Amino acid sequence: MNDKAEKGTVPPQHQSHQPGTEGKMSPKPESEGRNYLPAGKLKDRVALISGGDSGIGKSVAIHFAKEGADVAIIYLEEIKDAERTKDLVEKEGRRCLLLQGDVGHREFCRDAVRETVRKLGRLNILVNNAAEQHTATDFAEIAPTQLERTFATNVFGMFHLTQAALPHLKKGSAIVNTTSITAFRGNPALVDYASTKGAILAFTRALSMQLVEKGIRVNAVAPGPIWTPLIPASFDEEKVAKFGKDTPMKRPGQPDEVAPCYVFLVSDDASYISGQTLHPNGGEIVA
Repeated sequence: MNDKAEKGTVPPQHQSHQPGTEGKMSPKPESEGRNYLPAGKLKDRVALISGGDSGIGKSVAIHFAKEGADVAIIYLEEIKDAERTKDLVEKEGRRCLLLQGDVGHREFCRDAVRETVRKLGRLNILVNNAAEQHTATDFAEIAPTQLERTFATNVFGMFHLTQAALPHLKKGSAIVNTTSITAFRGNPALVDYASTKGAILAFTRALSMQLVEKGIRVNAVAPGPIWTPLIPASFDEEKVAKFGKDTPMKRPGQPDEVAPCYVFLVSDDASYISGQTLHPNGGEIVA
């Protein structure tokens, strides 16, 4: 049994603030890919990652840096998490630009892209990863404000950021969007969130067909239960303690078990892949 399988149980815990912080989590998510063997797949490229301060986005930033990319990360308000991620990217010898703001605001997304190009020189990779979720076991309890907020972050932000980035993306560039296993099998407590993730899946497929002739590839990653700050910030202590145990692997995944999917999809190794979705989900088969 590997180390991650042995560490598959997490103690009960809850955070009252969305989208949560890594500093309050126990155990801390595994993001650095300590056994990862880089091969210079992204040498001298520049990536912009929304939600790059923690969780999957953090691990993607670190793995991109290991592969030779400079990284700009967008975060909402988790300053300490963002600064820690910046330190880890710079530890790999790459530049890291921190951009604080709300992807639900179109003008911020334009500013974030402009600042990335101005400070890092270009833009080759866009990772649309920022997301939020709020539980509601009764569909009638989903307030309009919650619905609008979830779509603003998860879907509208993806449109805003991609539209701002496209003028800078050239042939050979790549976009990866974070959808979810909930887009394929739903979740009764996350109806609005699952709906946004279904929209992201359709967005990925449609945009890939529009951009393929420009030589820009668009793909998605649909993680299963991954141990990130969003989990204790969304669920009560009892559900957190059971998190991931219903997968075939009987445990939650770690961010550094997901990040290599993004590396693959934006690298030249995936040059013949567009409009597709990878499924790091602990062994659950989805169609």
